[in-house]
Amino acid sequence: MAHSFTTTLLDLTTGHRETVTDLTRDCEAFLAEAAAGRDGLLNLFVPHATAGLAVLETGSGSDADLLATLHHLLPADDRWQHRHGSPGHGRDHVLPAFLPPHATLPVLAGRLALGTWQSVCLVDTNKDNPQRQVRLSFLG
Repeated sequence: MAHSFTTTLLDLTTGHRETVTDLTRDCEAFLAEAAAGRDGLLNLFVPHATAGLAVLETGSGSDADLLATLHHLLPADDRWQHRHGSPGHGRDHVLPAFLPPHATLPVLAGRLALGTWQSVCLVDTNKDNPQRQVRLSFLG
């Protein structure tokens, strides 16, 4: 059985505030063509040092809870050695250690095999960089 590989790059504008951006529909649209009903793996990769990916429930307050938790764990203050950019920006460079810039998800019959309430999200706490990219790759 031959394997296939397809990839694309999403360009996103997250703005100048901390955000949790749901990428699930973008992933599903990509898989509609790339997977064409096949099983495989979807890999997401964020080529940025200050953003990460999370799989979580959205729309019920969990995204706001995640940002609040990150504020508690990684306060935006002057404790960070990495000091360029906005005050507390050093914490943005620590974020990918907690929310990695990559995720690999199962694809069954061309669809993401997520749980009922799960969504794939870009988490961006860097207010200095409103332009983001996410690479989607399907291996069938």
